[in-house]
Amino acid sequence: MSSKKKLGLIVNPIAGMGGRVGLKGTDGRDILDMARKLGALPTSPARAIEALRRLAHIKDNIDLLTYPSSMGEDEARECSFEPTVLGSIASENTTPDDTRNAAKDLLRAEVDLILFAGGDGTARDICEAVGDKVPVLGIPAGVKIHSAVFAINPRSAGELAAMYLREETTNLRDAEVMDIDEQAFRENRLSAKLFGYLKVPYEQAMVQGSKTGMPEDEEVAAEAIASDFVESMENDCLYIFGPGTTTHAIMKELGLRKALLGVDLVYDGKLLASDVNERQLSEFIRGRKARIIVSVIGGQGFIFGRGNQQISPDIIRMVGRENVIVVATQNKMLSLKGQPLLVDTGDPDVDRMMAGYIQVRTGYKRRSVYQVRSS
Repeated sequence: MSSKKKLGLIVNPIAGMGGRVGLKGTDGRDILDMARKLGALPTSPARAIEALRRLAHIKDNIDLLTYPSSMGEDEARECSFEPTVLGSIASENTTPDDTRNAAKDLLRAEVDLILFAGGDGTARDICEAVGDKVPVLGIPAGVKIHSAVFAINPRSAGELAAMYLREETTNLRDAEVMDIDEQAFRENRLSAKLFGYLKVPYEQAMVQGSKTGMPEDEEVAAEAIASDFVESMENDCLYIFGPGTTTHAIMKELGLRKALLGVDLVYDGKLLASDVNERQLSEFIRGRKARIIVSVIGGQGFIFGRGNQQISPDIIRMVGRENVIVVATQNKMLSLKGQPLLVDTGDPDVDRMMAGYIQVRTGYKRRSVYQVRSS
């Protein structure tokens, strides 16, 4: 680099806390309090640290600017940076205003890139504050990660940020900032809206796309997968159904109600529990043969780590890779345009365990084999 670059860092310390406890987000103080009562722990600080460690080799060529305490200062110092700390926050219970103020202060400081850890709500706050005036890159740390402003995982976020700051890549694209109504989300309704665009450093293998939905003509294909799946179900086996329209079609074929955006348990053809969290999953699995059924996020390719954090690394270990079943229509797989399936569980060992090749059920008696990539 010809001169020192300025990197802005924003960490939303509460992002993602609702995932494993089944709350589908942490928008609002009441939901945050509930998440904590259920035993939720912060996840975004560790993911921010994982990304920052990928910048360690150019640390001496970076001026890192951030906000106090858990909004970036702590994470930066953990990685041996000596950050310039801007602004102030009232408490550890940070708010959207804190995120917006941090983004505005970093813009005024003329940083070359804002790297942030959070979810769609954090991206929305930053978009509102700075628009397209400065490049931004997201470290995925939330429950809802529909937007195209995020790297595929923290490691890729750090590596891509380093590439951009070293001017090894100059590609920028306008990426969609999407967010959903969390209350509707908890009521089993998906209401997503485009809020704007951010300029994002772009390398195809390192940045996720925006989530695509399932058009009406895909329903027939999903029903075919459902018929095939139901025919192959075994007795005395616990089936763990992750969120998604394809798993919803299977539950419908069974005559059961699906929590479209939650995790449901089926045993011997009956609904054992609905919309469970990680702790409940662990209790139900103990002593039982179990299988996990997950769908593919269209346009992104994630099978774990996006919207199904209740199926945690510990749960995946308990069930075993050989008992993970992936279902997706052929059109959804084609939407990936040859890109592999992705996992981002937050546990590198489990991500590596899931890597390799896996069978995907794409229709009635139709199977395809796809690569799963962990990084």
